[in-house]
Amino acid sequence: MDRFEAMNVFCKVVELGSFAAAAERLDISTSATSRMIAQLETTLHARLLNRTTRRISLTEDGRGYYERCLQLLSDLEEAEESVGSASVELRGTLRLTAPISFGAWHLAPAIADFARLHPQVKFDISLSDQQMDLVEEGLDLAIRVGSLGSQNLVARPIGKARLMVCAAQDYLNANGIPQKPDDLLKHQCMTYAYASEGHVWRFADVSSGGKKKGKGPISVRIGGTMHSNNGLLLRELAAQGMGITMAPDFILQVAVDEGRLVEVMQEWSPAPLTIYAAYPSRKHLSAKVRGFASFLQEWLAARCPYAAADVKG
Repeated sequence: MDRFEAMNVFCKVVELGSFAAAAERLDISTSATSRMIAQLETTLHARLLNRTTRRISLTEDGRGYYERCLQLLSDLEEAEESVGSASVELRGTLRLTAPISFGAWHLAPAIADFARLHPQVKFDISLSDQQMDLVEEGLDLAIRVGSLGSQNLVARPIGKARLMVCAAQDYLNANGIPQKPDDLLKHQCMTYAYASEGHVWRFADVSSGGKKKGKGPISVRIGGTMHSNNGLLLRELAAQGMGITMAPDFILQVAVDEGRLVEVMQEWSPAPLTIYAAYPSRKHLSAKVRGFASFLQEWLAARCPYAAADVKG
């Protein structure tokens, strides 16, 4: 039995949740997959997986072994990539996650441009507005906007996202245009499930020469009848006149350009959100991850000038 091959098969079974799915992904038979896991358990004198007719799950021993396998396989891949890395084409599968709207608006064209330059790199992309556990999901890289979450991650700032406050013209005609943060207390404001500060919106007055007038941010606790875990849905509800939404420019700018939304309170500037490339804390970072993170930072700077503002790292 090839131990590294068996470890790779084991990790794929855990990742995909079934022997059949892992076999299909690895282009081997289901019986070969099952046999390899059984041999691995025999060699280790431990049961790694609980098997039922409906699902499989990791045992306590299996979970610890799975985490070690992910690290060992990653180290092996990185070691292979490091040999002659200056002259060898980037290759391998890059598993990454990003917020849904950022993925659709920025990540898709950036990946397409990167893939044309590095055709040997394959992509496995999971879009989710809920932050995923990179180690548990076997991911190499996460694009995070605003908040990194509580995971033990190494993060590299690669851009900025401008927050916009928008509503449909029909809504503003019927309810008035808010001029300052306190005015929002009288409005239907949409709330986002994954906002780092819940229902609190923060502003700074920049109407005087681009400089803040106050000593610090002004906070207002907003509320309304529309709440969702997806910024694109909130954008479309705002376009239908359901209230006011605050979201990054990569969600709202297109609707403003189309005339479906109007940006308001531009004299009050919410603090921009930092865009990060984040990855599990490891001693070595693979060439493909480093290469894509650097490429995405340059891509954002070239195509989204605001995203490049004040980014260091």
